[in-house]
Formats: sequence, structure tokens, C-alpha cells
Amino acid sequence: MRIAIGSDGSGRALKDAVAEHLGAAGHEVVDVGWDGTGQAEYSARYATQVAHLIRDGEADRGVLVCGTGIGISISANKVRGIRAAVCSEPFTARHTREHNGSQIIAFGAFVVAPQMALAITDAFLGAEFKGGVYQDRFDIITGIEDEEAGC
Repeated sequence: MRIAIGSDGSGRALKDAVAEHLGAAGHEVVDVGWDGTGQAEYSARYATQVAHLIRDGEADRGVLVCGTGIGISISANKVRGIRAAVCSEPFTARHTREHNGSQIIAFGAFVVAPQMALAITDAFLGAEFKGGVYQDRFDIITGIEDEEAGC
């Protein structure tokens, strides 16, 4: 699976640990996060890059890391068609993929320890959207985007 990953300065160390874990598991990792050189930008820049990779079909899923996971996920969710969820434990990570069709998870380096971040990531990547009754819910959420676009 091709996984896009990004972080701001607060999440860099945890992002690097997750990227290493993903590579060791055989995933192709596209790292668009801050690399430690120059000045780190606000998390919105990295969130947008990951979201665009997903939207454009250049990555299958995404992982975002900032201090709390909140700002970076809000930014990713501004990209049309993207569903990013903040997760602090594996159950929610699996659930957001299975029930909401989320393509991106986010978590905070100030909130979750490295081992928990790996467990969250594995749960998310191991899940698939269930469809069925959840498809109706998915379509309702998509309808909100259509309404906002004037459709």
C-alpha cells in the first residue's frame, strides 16, 4: 500500500517512527512532512500535501502527526473528498475506516506514545470500508460537500 505521511515540527519524531514502521511492514511511504531542515511550517501545509496525494490517487491512505492531531486533521478535511479523523487508540482508527471511509488518520505527538501510534496506524491500515448501511452514512456526509459547493 502507498501511504502518504506528514507532520509539522511537533510531530516529526513520531512521524519518522511511524514511517520507519510502515517501510518495515512493506508499505511504500511518501513522506511530505517536515524533515528537520529549515523552519517547520504550520501543519496545514503538510496536511494539504497528504490530502492532495490521496485525492489525486497518488497514495492509498494517509497518516498525519502534529502536537494534538486536531489542527492537521481539520486542515486535511478542507480538501474536498477527504475524510481525516483524529485517533488516540486503535478501535477508533479501525472504526473510522470501516464506518466512515476515512482515508487519513491523525494523532498527536503530545497525546500518544510511539507504540500506541504504531498500533493506531496498523489498525487503520488493516481495515476496509464496510459499505452496506455505512454507505448511506457516507453518502449523507458527501452530500454536505455537494451542498456547500452549490450543487
